[in-house]
Amino acid sequence: MLTFLLIQPGATDFDDQRRIKGTLDFPLSDNGVQQVAQMRQSLAETDISVMFSGPCRSAQETAEMIAEPRQVRVRVLDDLKNIDHGLWQGKLIEEIKRGQPKAYRHAQEHAEEVQPPDGESIESARTRIRNVLKKMWKRRRDRVVGLVVSEPLASLIESELKGEVLHDLWQSECDQGVCKVLRIGQEDSSVSQLRT
Repeated sequence: MLTFLLIQPGATDFDDQRRIKGTLDFPLSDNGVQQVAQMRQSLAETDISVMFSGPCRSAQETAEMIAEPRQVRVRVLDDLKNIDHGLWQGKLIEEIKRGQPKAYRHAQEHAEEVQPPDGESIESARTRIRNVLKKMWKRRRDRVVGLVVSEPLASLIESELKGEVLHDLWQSECDQGVCKVLRIGQEDSSVSQLRT
């Protein structure tokens, strides 16, 4: 059984302000450093075989803080970059809700169909991460793999591993400093899809 620790980086100043970060690159805020310190403590007994990180600073800082006491090397993968939110990046979520109410509702109800203006479609991001997950599945069975990725890419990865539809895009935008444990066995339908 392959176990993924799907780790969302600690908060940045943009996250604390409820702004859409997308592919914008920021370090952890003081709040984010505290979140990661708490997560590191809660994962102290977890044996992580390998740690992968998205290329943004908050993901790399989070991965380094968690990997450091284990002496596990962090591998940064460009394909684990967050979803590009185009013209929505930097805006408050509330601005989208007020200024583009139809787009806001669509992202709540049909997140799989979302493509922000001048941004990346969810389907394009799904294809990108599917390729990464296939490689991990082939090489790392029966191991614990840490994946440090920003939201909403973390929720997209979770939906891919579980074979589920991505839900409310805005809810996932607000999650930081969270770790989910996903155990994937040979019999899981999502794994069968990954191998094809």
